Amino acid sequence: MKNFIVKFSLVFCMIAWIACFLPAPAPAADPVYKLKFGTFFPPNHPHSLLYKEWCKELEKRTDGRVKVAFFPAGTLVSANQTYNGVVKGIVDIGLSIMSYTPGRMPLSEVIVLPLGYKSGYQSTHMANAFYEKFKPKEYDDVKLFYLHAHGPGFFHTKTPVNKMEDLKGLRIKSDANTSKVVAAAGGTPTTMPMLETYDALKRGLADGVLLPIETLKGWKFGEVCKYTYENWGNSYANGFFVAMNKEKWNSLPKDIQQIIEKLNEEWFEKQARLWSSIDDEGRVFAIKSGQKIVKAGPEEEAAMKARMQPVLEAYVASMKKKGLPGEEVLLWCQEYLKTAPGEPPK
Repeated sequence: MKNFIVKFSLVFCMIAWIACFLPAPAPAADPVYKLKFGTFFPPNHPHSLLYKEWCKELEKRTDGRVKVAFFPAGTLVSANQTYNGVVKGIVDIGLSIMSYTPGRMPLSEVIVLPLGYKSGYQSTHMANAFYEKFKPKEYDDVKLFYLHAHGPGFFHTKTPVNKMEDLKGLRIKSDANTSKVVAAAGGTPTTMPMLETYDALKRGLADGVLLPIETLKGWKFGEVCKYTYENWGNSYANGFFVAMNKEKWNSLPKDIQQIIEKLNEEWFEKQARLWSSIDDEGRVFAIKSGQKIVKAGPEEEAAMKARMQPVLEAYVASMKKKGLPGEEVLLWCQEYLKTAPGEPPK
């Protein structure tokens, strides 16, 4: 028995001695979180490029623990299905237009109203300030990154428009919300997705668009629409959302969530500045390409603004029926725009 104990002790010591020279087991690798980001913007549109950079920067700041596959041009989910796609997890992160899910974000429809926006920088800051102020419950089924909005929307047409009356009978591309602005201005709303608009204009299925001037370059609408009617009385801005699937967000570690929150703060400002800069580029492009831009005079602007008043009133009435504070929201937004910077600081 004594010999057995001695032999056992020697064997044990030998094993322990050998173990000292063996490499330590490698620590478990951190999991890699793979995300899908979908939008309807074309691959080379400035907004797609901006969010490709967001994806790369997130991977960099998380040391590769998060990898994001970017899907532009509606390749993974269509523009009008993006929000539902985020909710259901078809895409983890989505960027699209609120108006493509009519009725789902009722209080936020205030952003689309013809409030006389001066720039995309101004409308974007107002959209996000509105959300921070009122925290509408209509986004509770997603993790909202932020809201933003494009620059002032004007009429761009295939035939000359020198005054409001020239809009009568023209079929103008619109969506569920901007169709109200088109109709009030005297045009005929023609609802269609952005990705189908160029072909519709070229084939004669539409006579023009109600969109920011950047689309003449960014979406190539300047190739088919050679006339712009610039009337600030109908200046509106479509609202956009950037949102993440709530379950996927909750599955991320706290430190990664914090990195994303910080990244979103930076990208929001980039987004606001981008809307203004691409409008500037669109205007330069329009002038260089021979676009005829007719600027409405003060009287015509006042007349157009009067035509838009029923659109504002209809929003307030609609919200009242839903038990939502539409009047308070509208007045707040109008007051906000009185002092909000029209252009980004240098």
